[in-house]
Amino acid sequence: MSFTSRVSSTESANKIIDQLRKEHDCELMFHQSGGCCDGSAPMCFAVGDFMVGSRDIKIGEIHGCEFFMAPEQFEYMKATHLTIDVVEGRGSSFSLEIPLGVRFIAISRLFSDEEIANLEEIEIE
Repeated sequence: MSFTSRVSSTESANKIIDQLRKEHDCELMFHQSGGCCDGSAPMCFAVGDFMVGSRDIKIGEIHGCEFFMAPEQFEYMKATHLTIDVVEGRGSSFSLEIPLGVRFIAISRLFSDEEIANLEEIEIE
């Protein structure tokens, strides 16, 4: 039985992730906060460059990268699926893609009742 994922990524986002892995020669992770900088934009960091909080929630993985969310943001968005995409334009965060002239965005949609009943379990760090 396969479970419903809480987060996925587009092919365009995956290409940028691959480019960042190559340029920075490291593994990457994502965090979506509910506040400062780019608001609630997903931010990409080298593993170890961003300290995941003790209350942060791992909601899944995209293209081999762990994806975390602040607990307050998760509470607000727990009934939504996120698709991580990339668009042209500079964001105002410390996310690794910013110097490329692109930024990651989260596109959300509500889960269906069937999807909610079949959701992957979350991990709290």
